Amino acid sequence: MRTELREAAVITVALALGGALLGVLWNWLAPRVPLVGDVVDGAWVVYLKDTEGEQSIGVDGTFTLLALAFGVVSALVVFLVRRRGGVPGVVALGVGGLLGSLLAWRLGVWLGPAQDVLAQAKDVGKGVTFSAPLKLAAKGALLAWPFSGVLVHLGLTALFGPRDPEPVGYGPHGEVR
Repeated sequence: MRTELREAAVITVALALGGALLGVLWNWLAPRVPLVGDVVDGAWVVYLKDTEGEQSIGVDGTFTLLALAFGVVSALVVFLVRRRGGVPGVVALGVGGLLGSLLAWRLGVWLGPAQDVLAQAKDVGKGVTFSAPLKLAAKGALLAWPFSGVLVHLGLTALFGPRDPEPVGYGPHGEVR
């Protein structure tokens, strides 16, 4: 049991640190939401440049798809390294994936455009387009990595994992198996 717990701790830490890569990829691949600043009655206001644009949904979708891919890859790696199931390994996949997602979310926001939209609008000037900060509106996307990792690992274990030996006993008609 100690070996399994040690492996689970390593899996959790490795996946949590893998969240840094997810955060960098999300920042790099996510579409930018264009904003424009204007002065109305002496005060700065910021508007979406394209009110019908789907970039903000694309930001969430990019994070979700990347997190799903990270879950599949992490489950595959864990299964290939361990070649068996076990509760600690599956829990480590879930917890590590969630920690990795949280790190990716915060790192992506930190690496992305500045959070102070009004200051950014004043810097670029009236009527000039600039990018909105990265924002994960669909917080459920944080669960994509842990869920996909656990489900894929359980599927791989069910399909290719070691089998329990058939129990010795009596069949339905009294015959010995």
